[in-house]
Amino acid sequence: MSASTVVHDENSTAASDGPAPGLGHSSEPASGTLRRGLRLSPEFTRGLGLTLVFAVVATVGKIVVPLAVQQIIDNGLGGTGKAPDLGFVGFAVASCAVLLVLTTVSGFLMNVRLYRATESGLATLRRKAFRHIHDLSVLTQNSERNGSLVSRVTSDVDQISTFMQWGGVQLIVSAGQLLVATGLMAVYSWELTLVVWACFLPLLFGARWLQRLLSRAYVRVRERTGAMLGVVGETITGAAVIRAHAAEERTARRIDTTVVATRDAQVRAQRLSMAVSPVGELVSAFATAAIVVVGVLLGVGGNLTPGQLVAFLFLVTLFIQPMMMATEIFNEAQNAIAGWSRILSVLDTTPDITDPGERGHDLPPGPVEVRFRGVSYAYPGGPPVLDGIEEVIRPGSRVAVVGETGSGKTTFVKLLTRLMDPDEGQVLVDGTDLRDVTFSSLRSRIVMVPQEGFLFDDSLRENIRFSRPESEDAELLSAVAELGLTDWLEGLPHGLDTPVGQRGESLSAGERQLVALVRAYIAGPELLVLDEATSAVDPDTEVRIQHALQRLTSGRTSVTIAHRLSTAEAADEVLVFDGGSVVQRGSHAELVGQPGVYADLHSSWVRSSA
Repeated sequence: MSASTVVHDENSTAASDGPAPGLGHSSEPASGTLRRGLRLSPEFTRGLGLTLVFAVVATVGKIVVPLAVQQIIDNGLGGTGKAPDLGFVGFAVASCAVLLVLTTVSGFLMNVRLYRATESGLATLRRKAFRHIHDLSVLTQNSERNGSLVSRVTSDVDQISTFMQWGGVQLIVSAGQLLVATGLMAVYSWELTLVVWACFLPLLFGARWLQRLLSRAYVRVRERTGAMLGVVGETITGAAVIRAHAAEERTARRIDTTVVATRDAQVRAQRLSMAVSPVGELVSAFATAAIVVVGVLLGVGGNLTPGQLVAFLFLVTLFIQPMMMATEIFNEAQNAIAGWSRILSVLDTTPDITDPGERGHDLPPGPVEVRFRGVSYAYPGGPPVLDGIEEVIRPGSRVAVVGETGSGKTTFVKLLTRLMDPDEGQVLVDGTDLRDVTFSSLRSRIVMVPQEGFLFDDSLRENIRFSRPESEDAELLSAVAELGLTDWLEGLPHGLDTPVGQRGESLSAGERQLVALVRAYIAGPELLVLDEATSAVDPDTEVRIQHALQRLTSGRTSVTIAHRLSTAEAADEVLVFDGGSVVQRGSHAELVGQPGVYADLHSSWVRSSA
């Protein structure tokens, strides 16, 4: 669903007639999640071959010092009574320095390439996740808090970034370091190599069990973080309501609860990841002591030189280092896998409103006819909201939709704009099922103006031309004039350059509605769908809105959810909803004189307006 062609406030279109479906949850193993996550962003592995070459050079370079020490002790310093070979020592030290420089440069190039690849991969992942979230239906989006959805493309991806840029580097280097250290240790003494692995094998076997526990713990952390961001987002957005009802303390307690829950989840996960660290230190100490004892015994037997034993101890340090870092790498890996799992759960959620693409049709130009043919709809898990609707809206007619709350009128409009698809029947526009109309044609021909037109934190100009970004200032000013709003625009401090603030808070509710109407006019739709919102505006602004609506709907097919029955009085026809069905249809003059739902609504409205 393109953001540039649909003019609606996703918050204001929340399903009011029933529950909404939620996002799916990925339950596959961590290895499968990791493989799928990497496939989502091919940039992660692009150019990996050359990066691995640099990694190999950087890793092999770590054995330069142990080798140099062994050669200097055994061949440079000589035995008892022999003079040191200073030339050999100097050559060994110089060679070691050159190789260390090469190792450092290779490590730098490896890191640069890894960072570049991971940032490109993460950018792709964010784009895919955001676009998929935007393609999900309004029902699905509203089943999750906005903060929770935001966390899936921000903090969850950040956790992946931390692992790929730090843990990924360490994983490559550590794996190579283990292999190289093991290989050289085996060259010096296969017996001592067996001693080292015998000490650390139990730790490796325990890692798989630990991985499963960490995986569950960090999924919980990501869930708690998403819930916390959702509550914080709601609190910031609803700050005015909170103050108006003196609910600061209650809100603070609610935030405290989510913050504490997130903290507890983090602490549990960290406690679990850190539990293996003391064990690792004990194993390392035991392995070092065992090597010294066994090494001395081998040396006494003439199977190990002093230089080889010292070099072996250096190599054991290289072996132990990645082993000890395994806990931290596991920590970051599980956090990243939890983040990938939450992102995959979004991407695995199939959009129930899809663009037919190339097989779809474009609507012909001109005023459109709308036909509801046997349309029924029920929100997931709820009773039918619409039942067997059979109605036709003639081209160029102005239709008002009225009914009590929960009567089905809002669902009727959502089906008309294809924010949802019917469970049964068809919604036809100019004889074509809406499910067969391409999004580009549908959104350019049918525009919805919600009760509260969402405004972005930008200038008035950019908000008006949001529906058609290529619009020039002359077109914008002409649209304002056509709707009779020139005096309003001239009364603003900076005209089209006036900043509207976050969510349009710098403007009044009525002014935001005016902007939404001008934006709809600029879009040039053939079918205009409006959710009337004049109850919270002053009389002068209401008159402006009504005049603008008259000019906006002139010559167009329009459907308006009428909350004030003065709108129904001005419409060509009125559809009266009750209990999910259209129970009356006709002009205001015809319906107001007939006993029925409309006459009762009108009588109640007149009394409340008196």
